[in-house]
Amino acid sequence: MSIRLENVGIAVRDIEAAIAFFTDLGLTVLGRDTVSGEWADTAVGLDGNHASIAMLQTPDGSGRLELFEYIHPEAIETEPTRPNEIGMHRVAFAVDDLDASLEIAARHGCHPLRGVADYEGVYRLTYLRGPSGILVMLAQDLRGG
Repeated sequence: MSIRLENVGIAVRDIEAAIAFFTDLGLTVLGRDTVSGEWADTAVGLDGNHASIAMLQTPDGSGRLELFEYIHPEAIETEPTRPNEIGMHRVAFAVDDLDASLEIAARHGCHPLRGVADYEGVYRLTYLRGPSGILVMLAQDLRGG
């Protein structure tokens, strides 16, 4: 039996803002659609499930995000996840230039929670709040590889 990670799904309040944020960071949109119907109700476990979706991919093709904005049932606002809470935590990206990535994030109003950390001279990394309060980790490998 084999297994591989297909994607990470993230519900957002504004799919256009989320797409703009992630594509500015370097992901590409593979496709967009609107999903509904009995199959969607069954798969997701919500009656009347209706959502706009977008599949995004990292430049190397190894990672995908599925963003979805609920049309029905109405999306439920929650407090943004904190780093120490149990459950879905964050999405992490390796970047070649952390400073340039943070400049892009700042254009979307997204800034580090506390600052940029240096992990033993191996990584520079930070957590920030992306669109819809999503925790995003950006990390730059300082070993040059």
